[in-house]
Amino acid sequence: MVRDVILLPYTTSLLLGAMTRPQVALVIGILAISIFPVLIKLELAPGVISAFYRMAFSAILLIPYVLLTKRFKLPKRKYLLLSILCGLIFGMDVAVWNISIQESTATQATLLTNLSPVWVGLGMFLFFPNKPKKNFWFGTIIALMGMIVLIGTDFILSLSFDRAFIFAILSGILYAHYMLISKNILSKVDVLSFMSITIFSASVFLGFVSYFLQQPFSGFGNMGWTVLIIQAIVCQLLAWLLLSYATQQMRATRVSISLLAQGFISALLAWIFLKEQITSQMIIGGIILLIGIRVTFIEKSFSSIRVRKRNQRLKLN
Repeated sequence: MVRDVILLPYTTSLLLGAMTRPQVALVIGILAISIFPVLIKLELAPGVISAFYRMAFSAILLIPYVLLTKRFKLPKRKYLLLSILCGLIFGMDVAVWNISIQESTATQATLLTNLSPVWVGLGMFLFFPNKPKKNFWFGTIIALMGMIVLIGTDFILSLSFDRAFIFAILSGILYAHYMLISKNILSKVDVLSFMSITIFSASVFLGFVSYFLQQPFSGFGNMGWTVLIIQAIVCQLLAWLLLSYATQQMRATRVSISLLAQGFISALLAWIFLKEQITSQMIIGGIILLIGIRVTFIEKSFSSIRVRKRNQRLKLN
């Protein structure tokens, strides 16, 4: 056990060293965002106002830096409007997901929200020339099977179609729209400028929504404010700067399917910090889920691999 703990940092560094920069950014981004359901489940602030402060604190930290270092570049009108739209969509996504987590369980909300790769794949298939390969669909099926094993069929059969259920599904659909639109924008706009615009527009939008819903803007206590700041710095700035960079450099379908790992990591964090039970079933499900994600990263389709092997056999004969 001691030897394994000592070798863990070395093994991790070897794994990260074998990955490309976008893949490393994706892994770290997923780790950073995985603590979010645990923080929200503490229920130290209402869902919508929590989403507002996540965006507002991020804007306070990011925008002055971008302006002072002159790294902000105003995009063309088309991409400016699309970036603002992304901010509104992402703000709604976080708000409804927060409500879903608080009104049900972190597991249910994360499961249903993480159906977003299906919506992303369908969107890519219907509206984009770069269609998902068969590997994506095969890997998605494996990953979803892993998620089912992770939470158990009994849990799925006991899902109630209440507001929390609807909001979790809506969160996944909103996130899929965000991924598809942002992928198009990030081919023309740099990550920092895009993040600045989306965070600012999301902050303004969620501020108005919070005021309209009469949500409290204060009175959360020291722990509540600390959690809100952590959400802004770790779950928003760190996570989404890295995930936006990964989205810019990789296929949107790959990024979205990789985010399924968030459910597994969040379960581990809930076990550590919230004392939630973790079973062998959850571990097996997590392994299957990660295998599915790995399948989506195979560059060549299975059919092309079979053709190559067949040609090699013919040459040998």
